[in-house]
Amino acid sequence: MRHGLVIGKFYPPHAGHLALVRAAQARCDRVTVQVLASSAESLPGALRASWLREELPTAHVVHGLDDHPVDYADPAAWDAHVAVIRGLLDAPVDLVVTSDSYGGELARRLGAQWHRVDPGRAGLPVSGTAVRADPARYWWALPASFRAWFVRRVVVTGAESTGTTTLARALTAHYGLPAVPEFGREWTTLRDGGLDAPWHTAEFDLVAREQARREDDAARRTPRPLLVCDTDVTATVLWHERYVGRPSPGVAALAEPRVPDLYLLTGDEIPFVQDGWRDGEHVRHAMQQRFREELTRRRDADGVPWVELRGSRTERFDAAVALVDELLGRPRDLAAPLPEANGDRATLSA
Repeated sequence: MRHGLVIGKFYPPHAGHLALVRAAQARCDRVTVQVLASSAESLPGALRASWLREELPTAHVVHGLDDHPVDYADPAAWDAHVAVIRGLLDAPVDLVVTSDSYGGELARRLGAQWHRVDPGRAGLPVSGTAVRADPARYWWALPASFRAWFVRRVVVTGAESTGTTTLARALTAHYGLPAVPEFGREWTTLRDGGLDAPWHTAEFDLVAREQARREDDAARRTPRPLLVCDTDVTATVLWHERYVGRPSPGVAALAEPRVPDLYLLTGDEIPFVQDGWRDGEHVRHAMQQRFREELTRRRDADGVPWVELRGSRTERFDAAVALVDELLGRPRDLAAPLPEANGDRATLSA
C-alpha cells in the first residue's frame, strides 16, 4: 500500500512500538509515525520523536499535543482525537497498524484498512506502563537512545591519588558495566611535554567533549540502567582552573547540563602515591577542597547528592555499593499519562 500510519504515546518507545512500525513498513511504500503526547506526561513529544527518528530513519515521524480525554466508547472523544491525527497527516492513509483493538475504528474513520500486530502482546510482552514501573526488567526492550536517557549515572571523582580509578573500576566490575575511563589522564600522557608544558583552554575543551562522548556511548551500551564514570566534565572545569589559572566559560557550559544522579568523592586521607603523571601532594588537599565546594554548588543548583567516602578500599567499596543499590531501587520518575477508559486490558505474560 502507499501510506501506513502508526500512532501512540511512545511513553517511552520500546520494542513493541518498533515492531508495529516495521510491520507497517513491510506493507507500505511510506509510513507515518505520530507521537501523540499529553501535557500530563514528563517526556516532551519532540524528544520521543527524535528517539524514534534515530531508530526508524526511513519512517516519517511527527509529534503533536493531544490532551483530549481518552475513552474508546465515547464518539465525541473519537472525534477530538481523530481531528488531531488528521491535522498531523500530509496525505491520505491506506493502512492503520496497531496492536490494540482501537485500530479497527481508527481505520474506519480514516477510510483505511486495519492490520493488527501481536494482539495481547503475546509475542513481545512489553508495554509503556510496564517499562515505566520497572525499567530494569524491560531493559532488553528499550532502544539505545532511550536507555541513555533512563540510565542512572554515578560519577566517582576527587583530587589526585585519592583512589577514584580504583573505586570506579571496582564498581564497574561489580555491576558488570562498560567502563568510562578518565580521558584527561590519557591526554596528559599523549600531549607534547606531558605535565611540564603549558596547558591551553582548547585542550580542556577536547578533554571535556571526549569525556562526555565516552559517557554517552557507554550509557547506550550498558546492560542495566546504571553507569559508573571515572570523573566527568565537572572535574575538567576544576582542572582547567588549576592548570590555566582561571575558569573557562566554555568548559563550564559543557558541564552544566550534564547532571548525574550521584557523586562519590574519594577521600584525601590516604597516602599520596606519585606515579610520574601527578601534580604532587602539595596541591592535593587544596584541590580536594575545590571538589567539595563545586559538588556542594552542584547539589544546591541541581539537586545532585554527593558523599565523600573515606577509609580502606573495602570500606569505601561497601559504602559505595550501598549508595548505588539504593539509587537503583528508584527508577527515573515519569509522570502518569492521561487515564484511558474502555480500552484493551492486555496482561503482560512476562
